[in-house]
Amino acid sequence: MTAQKSFKIVMAFALAFLPLLAFSQEESSVEEFAEEFNATEMIMHHIGDSHGWHFFGEGENSYTIPLPVILFTDNGFVTFMSSEFHHDTEAKHIVEKDGMRFVNYHEDIYQLESGANTVEFDEEDHPLNATTSWDFSITKNVAAMFITVILMLIFFLSLANYHKKNSKAPSGFNNALEALVLFVRDEIAIPQIGEKQYMKFMPFLLTVFFFIWITNLLGLLPGAANVTGNIAVTVSLGLFTLALIIINGNKAYWKHIFWMPGIPTWVKPILAIVEGAGVIIKPIALMIRLFANITAGHIIILSLIGLIFILENAGVAGISVPFALFITILELLVAFLQAFIFTILSALFIGMAVEEHEHH
Repeated sequence: MTAQKSFKIVMAFALAFLPLLAFSQEESSVEEFAEEFNATEMIMHHIGDSHGWHFFGEGENSYTIPLPVILFTDNGFVTFMSSEFHHDTEAKHIVEKDGMRFVNYHEDIYQLESGANTVEFDEEDHPLNATTSWDFSITKNVAAMFITVILMLIFFLSLANYHKKNSKAPSGFNNALEALVLFVRDEIAIPQIGEKQYMKFMPFLLTVFFFIWITNLLGLLPGAANVTGNIAVTVSLGLFTLALIIINGNKAYWKHIFWMPGIPTWVKPILAIVEGAGVIIKPIALMIRLFANITAGHIIILSLIGLIFILENAGVAGISVPFALFITILELLVAFLQAFIFTILSALFIGMAVEEHEHH
């Protein structure tokens, strides 16, 4: 084996294991790090949202991209960069703005009352000497969504401009992108909604599919945001599907929900309650499925790596790292599957709402 081939093999392994080591700290040994290692805190930190985009390191030695903190208080809007907290999430560093004092306590921003130097909580975790404000900050998840939207605009505008200037089929990346668009149309929209009405919902289905898929893929990069692992994001996606069902549901659909034909009259009120609840439960199932699957994947990977420090044995890496690598590769498939499942079920529910029923 030549030196060049050996170098390529070493570099391939290094690049493969790099995403799994993105959360590692600067301690000199596994034993030293294990003394203060908290697996739960580490996992929750990596799957949670934050006001700064943290990559690695701790405290003043951390590598973090500051993001805008935007708060609406009783005195109006207050804005500053998250770096003014100096990477403190224990409410020890106070930021003073416009005569008000703010602290960051586990990524919740509190406004301190006069004379208070830190946040105090009662037995039910309600702040005693601080208040919360409307938080419109550009957090890590929000920034990641902006990146996804920008990428989608670049991809689709590029494809649209190509077709405006050329009559031939695209090549390269545009060809792959067009194949995915046709896949959503031919395998999801038309079979579930029907040829008469599918075009009306194609913009939504394409947006949902590519938004979920791209954010899932970006979430696998070192230091990336766990966007679809945030319940607020999946709730919003589910509400969009619910809104389309309610707005576009035809008369026959609602009749079959609340006053089914061919059913004894005394049974109809009971079934109406069940079917009415089903309209709400369907998008809830969509959002929980997406949230749970994406979050579970991240937790499994981090847990496998965390075993090295929990057991305080570097030899465990020989087992946990390959398993974590396998799960990471599997997550590439899950990223696509979750986008596909959410899109096809949304199309199915919409198709049920707009389907033209024939009564016999």
